Amino acid sequence: MHGYAHNKDDYAKRLRRIEGQVRGLARMIDDDEYCIDVLTQVSATTKALQAVALGLLDEHLKHCVSEAMSEGGEQADAKIREASDAIARLVKS
Repeated sequence: MHGYAHNKDDYAKRLRRIEGQVRGLARMIDDDEYCIDVLTQVSATTKALQAVALGLLDEHLKHCVSEAMSEGGEQADAKIREASDAIARLVKS
Protein backbone atom coordinates (compact mmCIF):
# COMPACT_ATOMS: atom_id res chain seq x y z
CA MET A 1 0.00 0.00 0.00
CA HIS A 2 1.29 3.45 -0.92
CA GLY A 3 1.64 6.24 1.62
CA TYR A 4 -1.04 8.37 -0.01
CA ALA A 5 -3.66 5.58 0.02
CA HIS A 6 -5.61 7.03 2.94
CA ASN A 7 -5.82 10.42 1.13
CA LYS A 8 -6.40 8.98 -2.33
CA ASP A 9 -9.87 10.53 -2.72
CA ASP A 10 -8.56 13.96 -1.73
CA TYR A 11 -5.76 13.74 -4.27
CA ALA A 12 -8.19 12.59 -6.96
CA LYS A 13 -10.49 15.57 -6.24
CA ARG A 14 -7.58 18.01 -6.35
CA LEU A 15 -6.40 16.57 -9.66
CA ARG A 16 -9.90 16.82 -11.14
CA ARG A 17 -9.97 20.49 -10.11
CA ILE A 18 -6.58 21.00 -11.76
CA GLU A 19 -7.86 19.24 -14.86
CA GLY A 20 -10.71 21.76 -14.93
CA GLN A 21 -8.22 24.59 -14.58
CA VAL A 22 -6.27 23.29 -17.57
CA ARG A 23 -9.46 23.05 -19.64
CA GLY A 24 -10.22 26.62 -18.58
CA LEU A 25 -6.78 27.67 -19.80
CA ALA A 26 -7.47 26.10 -23.18
CA ARG A 27 -10.77 28.00 -23.37
CA MET A 28 -8.99 31.23 -22.47
CA ILE A 29 -6.58 30.70 -25.36
CA ASP A 30 -9.45 29.81 -27.71
CA ASP A 31 -11.27 32.97 -26.63
CA ASP A 32 -8.15 35.14 -27.13
CA GLU A 33 -8.09 36.26 -23.49
CA TYR A 34 -5.55 38.82 -22.33
CA CYS A 35 -2.02 37.36 -21.98
CA ILE A 36 -1.58 38.35 -18.35
CA ASP A 37 -4.90 36.78 -17.38
CA VAL A 38 -3.84 33.51 -19.01
CA LEU A 39 -0.45 33.66 -17.31
CA THR A 40 -2.13 34.28 -13.96
CA GLN A 41 -4.19 31.12 -14.43
CA VAL A 42 -1.12 29.16 -15.56
CA SER A 43 0.58 30.23 -12.34
CA ALA A 44 -2.42 29.15 -10.24
CA THR A 45 -2.51 25.78 -11.99
CA THR A 46 1.22 25.30 -11.50
CA LYS A 47 0.90 26.09 -7.79
CA ALA A 48 -1.95 23.60 -7.48
CA LEU A 49 0.15 20.86 -9.10
CA GLN A 50 3.08 21.75 -6.86
CA ALA A 51 0.84 21.42 -3.81
CA VAL A 52 -0.17 17.93 -4.94
CA ALA A 53 3.47 17.01 -5.54
CA LEU A 54 4.54 18.28 -2.12
CA GLY A 55 1.71 16.39 -0.45
CA LEU A 56 2.69 13.18 -2.20
CA LEU A 57 6.33 13.72 -1.30
CA ASP A 58 5.39 14.27 2.33
CA GLU A 59 3.32 11.08 2.32
CA HIS A 60 6.21 9.20 0.69
CA LEU A 61 8.68 10.37 3.31
CA LYS A 62 6.35 9.60 6.22
CA HIS A 63 5.32 6.17 4.97
CA CYS A 64 7.62 4.58 2.40
CA VAL A 65 10.94 6.12 3.44
CA SER A 66 10.40 5.84 7.19
CA GLU A 67 9.34 2.20 6.80
CA ALA A 68 12.44 1.43 4.73
CA MET A 69 14.64 3.26 7.24
CA SER A 70 13.31 1.13 10.07
CA GLU A 71 14.20 -1.99 8.08
CA GLY A 72 17.61 -0.59 7.12
CA GLY A 73 19.97 -2.00 4.54
CA GLU A 74 19.97 -1.45 0.81
CA GLN A 75 16.22 -0.83 0.74
CA ALA A 76 16.65 2.19 3.01
CA ASP A 77 19.46 3.56 0.86
CA ALA A 78 17.36 3.09 -2.27
CA LYS A 79 14.35 4.89 -0.77
CA ILE A 80 16.50 7.82 0.37
CA ARG A 81 18.07 8.07 -3.09
CA GLU A 82 14.62 7.85 -4.69
CA ALA A 83 13.27 10.63 -2.47
CA SER A 84 16.31 12.82 -3.12
CA ASP A 85 15.89 12.36 -6.86
CA ALA A 86 12.20 13.28 -6.61
CA ILE A 87 13.06 16.42 -4.63
CA ALA A 88 15.65 17.37 -7.24
CA ARG A 89 13.07 17.00 -10.02
CA LEU A 90 10.59 19.16 -8.09
CA VAL A 91 13.18 21.85 -7.46
CA LYS A 92 14.09 21.97 -11.16
CA SER A 93 10.47 22.42 -12.27
